[in-house]
Amino acid sequence: MRPFTKLVAFDPAPGDPVRPVATPIYQTATFDQESASEFSRYDYSRSGNPTRDVLESLVASLEGASRALSYASGLAAITAVTRLLRPGDEIIASDDLYGGSYRLFSRVLADRGVTTRYIDLTSASQLRAEVSSKTKLVYTESLTNPMLRVCPVRDLAEVAHAAGALLCVDSTSLSPYLHRPIEHGADLVVHSATKYLCGHSDVTAGVLAIADAALADKLKFLQNAEGAALGPFDAFLLLRGIKTLGVRIEHQQRSAARIARTLSRHPSITAVHFPGLSTDDQRLIHERQASGPGAVLSFETGSPEVSRWIVESLKLFNIAVSFGGVNSSASLPWCMSHSSIPEPVRATKRFPPDLVRLSIGLEDPQDLIDDLTHAIARVTGVHAEPKAIESIA
Repeated sequence: MRPFTKLVAFDPAPGDPVRPVATPIYQTATFDQESASEFSRYDYSRSGNPTRDVLESLVASLEGASRALSYASGLAAITAVTRLLRPGDEIIASDDLYGGSYRLFSRVLADRGVTTRYIDLTSASQLRAEVSSKTKLVYTESLTNPMLRVCPVRDLAEVAHAAGALLCVDSTSLSPYLHRPIEHGADLVVHSATKYLCGHSDVTAGVLAIADAALADKLKFLQNAEGAALGPFDAFLLLRGIKTLGVRIEHQQRSAARIARTLSRHPSITAVHFPGLSTDDQRLIHERQASGPGAVLSFETGSPEVSRWIVESLKLFNIAVSFGGVNSSASLPWCMSHSSIPEPVRATKRFPPDLVRLSIGLEDPQDLIDDLTHAIARVTGVHAEPKAIESIA
């Protein structure tokens, strides 16, 4: 089946004799057992819940995985991956990551004897030079956050596997509708399901898709043993959100492309970061492994203060640290989502303090363009050329 169909054509309630068209919410902590000497299929919702099972089965199907698991947050899903590591092991991670990933790797795992090195993973050459016998996990994002750089999943997988390491890809910014890293050799795929999979900013959740069945069994054991599984009501809301993933992303990324082109022509904007704009090898790599640019973009103004004033002058964009919802949002990653990056790492980071990240929602793109250009004009006194807007209508 094609992606649009997969999002809605699944069994919503396996084995249910009344055949509901929407997955019921099995809002129960425990289940009555048929026998006092052995467990039935479900016994306790931490260990398994029918609503969560439908969600995990759907995500596995969308990602082409042997199994998927759902967690209380995206960071809980990433943490589950790190449970595969032992003291003395090493992670090689992209040097452009979500701030919470840095915090987990550099502050929490470091205390447990797991080291992390951050390098440029936009090509496999540096990974090939840096990987060692200690490297057990290579961790990257399919589009890095917040600079939206492209990492070549297939090439990274080949290098990681040759060294005996696993490759984990955070694919939150693209979702399985646009990008399926397992098809390109990744072992593990994580999502902050709070974002595009949910799409409505009303669920905090994470999902983990696993290529290998034996590895999936190990991670399922850990999910139950540590108790970080997603609750049934959140699983229900997430299932409802996934059904509209395709129509949302198609509209959102078309709007994002229009907005990126407009900002790239604005005299007050010094740089725009969006995979649909680049003309170098990054765009070619992205087009080989993904079917669209997504709906997140970032731009620079040359001044942190100007960027702050622009964000605070916007009317249609919420100021929010997350992305992927139906409402557009703007944020300053340096001060917000990436403020938890350790100082030694921040000193070498390649994203600037004036960077503004935009998440494009379902509003009319022209209204968003008008809001942005008016906000920029209020702050800088510089108006965009009318042709720059008309040319993309």
